[in-house]
Amino acid sequence: MNLQQLEYVLAVDQHRHFARAADACFVTQPTLSMMIQKLEDELGIKLFDRSRQPVAPTEAGELVIVQARKILLEVARTKDLLRQRKETLTGTLRVGIIPTLAPYLAHRFVNSFLDKYPDVELSISEHVTATIVKKLKKNQLDVGILVGPLQDAAIREKPLFYEPLLVYSSHGFDKSYLMPEDINPEELLLLEEGHCLRSQIMNLCELRRLSFNRLNYQTGSLETLINLVATGNGVTILPALAVDSLNEDQRSRIFPFYAPVPVREVSLAMHRNFLKQDLISALSTEILAGIPESYKEAEHTIRIDL
Repeated sequence: MNLQQLEYVLAVDQHRHFARAADACFVTQPTLSMMIQKLEDELGIKLFDRSRQPVAPTEAGELVIVQARKILLEVARTKDLLRQRKETLTGTLRVGIIPTLAPYLAHRFVNSFLDKYPDVELSISEHVTATIVKKLKKNQLDVGILVGPLQDAAIREKPLFYEPLLVYSSHGFDKSYLMPEDINPEELLLLEEGHCLRSQIMNLCELRRLSFNRLNYQTGSLETLINLVATGNGVTILPALAVDSLNEDQRSRIFPFYAPVPVREVSLAMHRNFLKQDLISALSTEILAGIPESYKEAEHTIRIDL
């Protein structure tokens, strides 16, 4: 048994397909299959049921996969300890970020981080919260930038800032500051299921289910909702960083809430046994450097949970 064989086993478990696992490992499928076959022969068991599509681990294979993750994590931990002895930050940092943050936050820290740490490779991908958590647990990401709290014992969270929520409406109101009850649920446009912002807005407006709305538009894009509202369709609620990219006409459609202002808690999420502490700390510093000071305190706000 060797580490490469264990990496191939985890790749097949992740992709549930030998060819795709081989591509992910940058080897040919025959090479990957041969290495896994040798491991199966050595252990005297079948790791995967190849008769199924997609392929699936056998009962014994599941046990090996659990141990393989532990072994490879300890190997990575040893390498990480040695890496941190170097005078400069080096290595690769794999970051997952939710789609309702990425377009409005990534440009605030990416360039400054890369300029400050030229020996660090930053690998960023967008995923909904559930996928980020899953990838953190499987060591496929080092850190997630998401909205919490998650209340997951396997995940450690570090709150970064508290982003205000604002009303974006196709029509005006007879007051400058709004309460959640001022929003007509029949006009409310939300992101599709799976996005944490949708859950937060429904909690903010105390909606158990959506009321009848003649426009039922399923989207994962805040930009789509912004454009729909701008053309006279309904009301939505936007995180404050998204407002910075609006034009003058769009900004005129923004209405703040009365204090305490509803906010979403933006956090870094790591596996409880996370590695690359130094890189994650540097990432945290660069993110906060690009955020308004007023977002860094929770005073006079109310956190809207998932």
